[in-house]
Amino acid sequence: MPSVRRSLLPVIALALCALAPDSAFARQSAEPFTAAQVLSAPFPTMLTAAPTGQRIAWAFFERGQRNVYVAEGPEWTARRITSYNADDGQELTSVQISADGEWVIYARGGDHGSNWSEGALQPNPASLPVPMRVEIFAVPFRGGTPKLLAAGDDPLIAPHGDRVIYSSGGQLWTVPIDGSAPGERLVFTKGSISSPVFSPDGSRIAFVSNRGDHSFIGIYTAQDKPITWLAPSTSRDQMPRWSPDGSRIAFVRRPGSGGAPASLIERRANPWQIWTADTRTGTGRMLWQSPETLWGSIPTSNGGANLHWMAGGRIAFLATLDGRAHLYSIAESGGQPMLLTPGDFMCEYITPSPDGRYLVYAANTGPLEDDIDRRHLYRVPVDRAEPVALTPGRGIETQAVVTGDGETIAFIGSTAARPALPMIVTATGGSPRTLAEDRIPADFPSSHLVTPRSVTFRASDGLLVHGQLFDTAQANTTGGARRPAVVFVHGGPPRQMLVGWHYMFYYSNTYAINQYLASRGYVVLAVNYRLGIGYGWDFHHPPAAGAAGASEYLDVKAAGEYLASLPQVDTARIGIYGGSYGGFLTALALGRDSKLFAAGVDLHGVHNFTSDGGRRLGAGEWRYEEGDFEEAAKVAWNSSPVSTVATWTSPVLFIHGDDDRNVRFHETVDLARRLAAKGVAYEEFVIPDEIHDFLLYRSWTTAAERSAEFLQRKLARDR
Repeated sequence: MPSVRRSLLPVIALALCALAPDSAFARQSAEPFTAAQVLSAPFPTMLTAAPTGQRIAWAFFERGQRNVYVAEGPEWTARRITSYNADDGQELTSVQISADGEWVIYARGGDHGSNWSEGALQPNPASLPVPMRVEIFAVPFRGGTPKLLAAGDDPLIAPHGDRVIYSSGGQLWTVPIDGSAPGERLVFTKGSISSPVFSPDGSRIAFVSNRGDHSFIGIYTAQDKPITWLAPSTSRDQMPRWSPDGSRIAFVRRPGSGGAPASLIERRANPWQIWTADTRTGTGRMLWQSPETLWGSIPTSNGGANLHWMAGGRIAFLATLDGRAHLYSIAESGGQPMLLTPGDFMCEYITPSPDGRYLVYAANTGPLEDDIDRRHLYRVPVDRAEPVALTPGRGIETQAVVTGDGETIAFIGSTAARPALPMIVTATGGSPRTLAEDRIPADFPSSHLVTPRSVTFRASDGLLVHGQLFDTAQANTTGGARRPAVVFVHGGPPRQMLVGWHYMFYYSNTYAINQYLASRGYVVLAVNYRLGIGYGWDFHHPPAAGAAGASEYLDVKAAGEYLASLPQVDTARIGIYGGSYGGFLTALALGRDSKLFAAGVDLHGVHNFTSDGGRRLGAGEWRYEEGDFEEAAKVAWNSSPVSTVATWTSPVLFIHGDDDRNVRFHETVDLARRLAAKGVAYEEFVIPDEIHDFLLYRSWTTAAERSAEFLQRKLARDR
């Protein structure tokens, strides 16, 4: 297959002049670069450390090629140990290193960010005429030919390193790590099994048995022994965590589904508990119960409750008891939780040290004024509130892992100009070291990227909204020709855009697109609207949001008005683009405020909250018992872009892959038919067999180019 970047160069060369919205300004701004160049940086995922020693591994996405890399102290030289050379869209997930450091395992294929599956049909975005499978491989850490272990997913290496358990058909299977024998089914039980975790000695496996409206925690011991169920009830039990001696398990308990219909419009508490149970008898007791308040609800940011059974008889967890996502620990015997990370910030990506005595976490706090829009690493002992900063500065650091010897912390780090790469720092802090910098292509435009600036503005209801402004001429805000501008709206919505390269694949790519648009002369504003993370529970869970009133749109409109207030912006040439939930808000903006937003690009957006039989409202299956479904459905319709077609006049470009498993492709089909009936101008870029979070490098580059070209035509000065 020819290189995507080579095949696009003739098209890009012919389009460079056409893409610049104001040629006079473009000559004064940063040197232009192509979408393919700014999207060409490698992106690391699945960073992991061996249980012993100083070995780490990760997966790299490099212009569509996905491969496993490793590094080892003290040299920490990055090495590629697989050789997948096609842009074929096959994910690499579940990267792990065996305890002896000899093997690296991974799963290849699938869509691990989807909201639903398509049964046995695996994503095939390259439209290859053969069926795709999710398969598990093992490859020696030193390098060699990967061995196919089994068709399956979610592999987990046993502590002794001799075998791997994995999921197939919702059940647990096992296979030797060297591939010397075929896989065999290990556990068969009602429902589907998830979240397996080995006991410290490797002799038993705890798992979650999902059974629809409830779930159990089970323990597998041997083929000739029955499963031990831990305090079974009508609740949903999840996140089993072994005690260091293997005698008990801590887990999270939430109410099972059912009961009288709750309001679909009003916010309500989502309470939860921490339980412990004896692993031999299954007898359990409640250790801690959250307050039945909004702030007491179970966290919905990365890792949820982040439960960990630590050393010294302490159990750590994440909670939002003071309105911010903070770490707490509680004695295994009970009592009051201890707040470990006090302050006006959030914690995410929590990882325990190998000895269980401290936690490493990422937080949006630090001495700089804009650290609220960054991430830095901290460590905190599990028994006292004494956090220590590990990575202060102007970078973005997250997703840490601690090496098996406890000496080194590996993490994903980036800056405004350098994309995310693996980095290391000593466990006590110091000067971080960046790994695999040589994997950044020679023509990557680092020196031509703008440093986004944190800005704030007020929505019409008074809420303070944060954003990042990309402007290649921030120092020249008066005089000269006014320029076009674009609001970027993230998806999720539990996301936060930052003042640098993002740590998530999708938003690393949209950050690149923001830079691409800025290089073409646009003033770009990434808006962190309510429903996002980083600014507290109330901001993350606002009233009358989503299908209950779309109050978050007030922030998007305020972003457009903020751009209109800037002296360098032409108020008649403000566009908007966003993907997924950002596509929903883009469509809502074009329907409600076409006078403010002159054009938009809607990537795989949600357009109708009343579709899917009301499931989007949280109503579940129909039943006789009365609730506020009819009122909620009316509010949901009025919160949906499809209700705004009558006032929609601005042109829109729809971009959508038709194997999307997060937002149904019909959302775009339906809205396109409605706009066509009204005579609203729209264009389409449909990608057959592509999923929601585009798997192909060429899908991202073409989407960026098509978006820029569309905005240029629709926001041109003489349109």
